[in-house]
Amino acid sequence: MRMPKPDAKILSRRAEIIEGLGEIVPPSSLITEEDALRAYECDGLTAYRQPPMIVVLPRTTAQVSLVLRYCRDNKVKVVPRGAGTSLSGGALPLADGVLLGLGKFNRILEIDYDNRCVVAQPGVTNLAITHAVEDKGFYYAPDPSSQIVCTIGGNIAENSGGVHCLKYGLTTNNVLGLEVVMMNGEVVRLGGRHLDSSGYDLLGLMTGSEGLLGVVTEVTVRILRAPQTARALLIGFASVEAAGDCVAAIIAAGIIPAGMEMMDRPAIHATEEFAHAGYPLDAEALLIVELDGPQVEVDHLIEQVGELAQEHDATTLQASENEAQRERFWAGRKAAFPAVGRIASDYLCMDGTIPRSRLAEVLGRIFGLSEQYGLGVANVFHAGDGNLHPLILFDANKPGDLEKVEKFGADILKLCVEVGGVLTGEHGVGVEKRDLMGVMFTEEDLNQQQRVKCVFDPDSLLNPGKMFPVLHRCVELGRLHVHKGEIPFPNLPRF
Repeated sequence: MRMPKPDAKILSRRAEIIEGLGEIVPPSSLITEEDALRAYECDGLTAYRQPPMIVVLPRTTAQVSLVLRYCRDNKVKVVPRGAGTSLSGGALPLADGVLLGLGKFNRILEIDYDNRCVVAQPGVTNLAITHAVEDKGFYYAPDPSSQIVCTIGGNIAENSGGVHCLKYGLTTNNVLGLEVVMMNGEVVRLGGRHLDSSGYDLLGLMTGSEGLLGVVTEVTVRILRAPQTARALLIGFASVEAAGDCVAAIIAAGIIPAGMEMMDRPAIHATEEFAHAGYPLDAEALLIVELDGPQVEVDHLIEQVGELAQEHDATTLQASENEAQRERFWAGRKAAFPAVGRIASDYLCMDGTIPRSRLAEVLGRIFGLSEQYGLGVANVFHAGDGNLHPLILFDANKPGDLEKVEKFGADILKLCVEVGGVLTGEHGVGVEKRDLMGVMFTEEDLNQQQRVKCVFDPDSLLNPGKMFPVLHRCVELGRLHVHKGEIPFPNLPRF
């Protein structure tokens, strides 16, 4: 895995940088001891580890502004970090960089029911927003599987989705406003409490920018009225192909479920043993389809989806009859990732998106790759929008397994692009998919994207080494590939 080479000059100035940051934040907000830095050496992509030079934990926007300005003036790299649940290495630190942790930005600032929005600091967890408004009958729609721990700021960085993004959209469809600190220390506001902003869509540009353009210090998100009724169907199939075809048929019928998730046999068995959700163990594939809205509409749609499932040879079909049963259906899906962790020493969670009509084909080819590499795979994913999450099972202590799993994962992502999909649905590019960006984009495409970064961060100090496979100096973009051929961090420690 390639990252920018540590700057020996910066490392030699470490004590000076600590002193400079110590004039901005109190000693309790600086972490410099080697053992303490280990807590920040990776994010959810734990295969790649690198302790940061320094961790700084500001409490206020003013402190963030001063930290970034100091780092800009002294040419020090900065990696923003939320809860560290990113699965693409987006928060992987740098040996010669400051890790800017936003864990102390953990307050909900305002709940505005009249405008149906919540203003929160970026360190507030995703689920905490729903908990704050549910007593009034509201909720926040995007719900990643990690919603109990992932932060709203991290959701902005990765444009996170979740189970209910099919009907209610990703983070970008639910964020109204941001306060962002630029690398030069300037504080800007994008959007607000209104639905649409005039001018360029800078709010949309910032959402999903993976910490490369600015540091978010405040977020305004829309909240929704909880639906009158929500029911879920648990549908088993004798083959993954039949389940995939049923997904396509449901969407083709004009039905947009609140959520439509799919699991294959290995995932079903691991999850049922862990969560005891009542999943059919004789099924090769399982669909969970949730319909919500007025009760009469939901009852009608439940019947329609049930008929489509029968037409596609469903082996089991069960509709929730009460809220407890619906929540039990979803409990397994929400626990799927930790459940799969019980059947293998390690797994790599992939994230690619494909056209729904190619689901059956792609899953079949993933099984073929599994046999080719001799590694197991469990599939748990957002079937409604074609966002795949193959979990490749391996043993990090077995020589060669990590290299094999990386090649297997790369082949899955190349397959997604081949069939008309994209490299990522919600986990982001980070370092995991960075060197595959050329599969999806031309060199000029990537150059143009980096020109956008240069406008916000001309010295490439914010989260460098992420997203772009070839690094350029901004003044030379389009003329020279200044860093091409370098292998930064050739001995990056892993596991």
